[in-house]
Amino acid sequence: MRKHVLTALAAAALLAACAGSGFSYRTPADEVARRDKYLQPEGSSGFTAKPGWATNKFAVAAANPLATDAGYQVLKAGGSAVDAAIAVQMVLTLVEPQSSGIGGGAFLLHYNGKDVEAFDGRETAPSAADEKLFIGADGKPLPFADAVVGGRSVGVPGAVRMLEMAHKQYGKLPWAQLLQPAIMLAENGFKVSPRLNTLAKADAHLKKDPQAAAYFFDAAGEVREVGYTLRNPELAAVLRRMAAEGSKALHEGEVAQAIVNKVQSHPTNPGKLTLADMAGYQPKKREPICHDYKAKGRDFRICGFPPPSSGAIAVGQILGILNNVHADAIPLETGLPSANWLHLYTEAARLAFADRAQYLGDPDFVQPPAGGWASLLAPAYLAERAKLIGPQSMKVAQPGAPGAVKAAYAPSADQPEYGTSHISIVDGWGNAIAMTTTIEDQFGARQMVSVKGGPGGFLLNNELTDFSFAPADAQGKPIANRVQPGKRPRSSMAPTLVFDKATGQLVMSGGSPGGALIIHFTAKTLYGVLNWGLNTQQAINLPNFASLNGPSILEEKRFPPATVEALRARGAEVREQTMTSGLQAIQKTPTGFFGGADPRREGIVMGD
Repeated sequence: MRKHVLTALAAAALLAACAGSGFSYRTPADEVARRDKYLQPEGSSGFTAKPGWATNKFAVAAANPLATDAGYQVLKAGGSAVDAAIAVQMVLTLVEPQSSGIGGGAFLLHYNGKDVEAFDGRETAPSAADEKLFIGADGKPLPFADAVVGGRSVGVPGAVRMLEMAHKQYGKLPWAQLLQPAIMLAENGFKVSPRLNTLAKADAHLKKDPQAAAYFFDAAGEVREVGYTLRNPELAAVLRRMAAEGSKALHEGEVAQAIVNKVQSHPTNPGKLTLADMAGYQPKKREPICHDYKAKGRDFRICGFPPPSSGAIAVGQILGILNNVHADAIPLETGLPSANWLHLYTEAARLAFADRAQYLGDPDFVQPPAGGWASLLAPAYLAERAKLIGPQSMKVAQPGAPGAVKAAYAPSADQPEYGTSHISIVDGWGNAIAMTTTIEDQFGARQMVSVKGGPGGFLLNNELTDFSFAPADAQGKPIANRVQPGKRPRSSMAPTLVFDKATGQLVMSGGSPGGALIIHFTAKTLYGVLNWGLNTQQAINLPNFASLNGPSILEEKRFPPATVEALRARGAEVREQTMTSGLQAIQKTPTGFFGGADPRREGIVMGD
């Protein structure tokens, strides 16, 4: 029996109604457009309170009601968690094109009732790309906006091939059946949501692409209004091919040629992607990063995605360092993290991000320190790092040395990171997935592929801008995350599965979009559930906070002035700003499951 479950249509109507109710869902376009390197990859579109959803048998949490409903229908029909994830992803390509899609990549963490597996669908650099890809004629790294828009930033898409790999192992329903919800919605149309409207209106680059301009905007150049029925027959045709032929329909033939043409023929910023790059893409299975964590006297096992993602290692370092400084002794104050706790958290974050910049990259190209990535999570190493935290902010932390060998790489410079959508699912057999999926920046490279040349189609990623633009430091020492042919760019995506260590039973699945801040959004939710005893919705609702090894960043208008001033008194530079997470999480309960969705975005949870 479903409890508190909104149907997709009712939820979509609720979202649209917010724009005309006493609560203002949308924010002014100039506010959404206000960005700097610490702001989110996607602008703010409001805050809508959500109740959390209890279910008995299974649950699916995704970033748009129509996508959640597609996953729900698949689970209802006897599909597996992987089946549902495929249906959700295909619908997100249509209804949340600014965040993810078949033109991007994804990390899928899967639990089969016994083992956790990591399916890597991260994009790769074209074979003709080199470490000078983002170096301008003046010998300096390009400005981000100059790099991202066009073909230069497009990596070889990996999400579809990865999902196909996972389906071959864990699918219960036919592949073609899983694409039907997206095909029908693309052909019949869907209602433009407040968030899609707000972000398209605020984007300065989307209109520059003829196909995107014809699709997202009307003849007068105005963005499609909330509630407008938007049809995408170009995407429907591609999905029909994929339903019949699998990933081959995207990576070879006419569709692949259209992708390559789009990338190579950009008038001012062409890229290097080729048909051979498209056909040669291979997803990978990797060993997940798992570590022990103690909270409230209970032992947990937290599993996340390994490099090329930095998410699991950084989250694990933050949580481990916090335990070493006894942050768990500091309770919430009137429902909010206190200044004392935030000081410890942001200091731990600085330490983690210093290591991230120093060591992390594609493991097929980058050697881990001390012989293995686990060295960065070793209890003795984290205990040593924790000793660096004092009463005053260190402002900027230096990387540690988990092994005796001197680091082979230079730390990467700070630069923007963007993107993404998150999906959490538990099926009726107890299989669970946490999948974070992305095209990187808001609307990716702003390049829409239309095979027949009409309006619509799908957007391409700008994932290559997740590489370090500079290949080396001033002394010529190479940076681990520099561009190299066939390499996967470092990511912050942090799909996470938590287990009870004693029993091995699933505790929760979660993750978030948000560029580099994904790490903090995920860590916040884990800490809220495991340490503060909150349910997933309550933990997601907590105000956001972070440090990327610089200023302490607080979600604006969510913390009392006394908290801000107390952090400043400890020597921290504090920035208050929008922090648009998109958390989804599902936790196991005695009667089934309880799911939460971020009030900062449009997601819901459904299940029986």
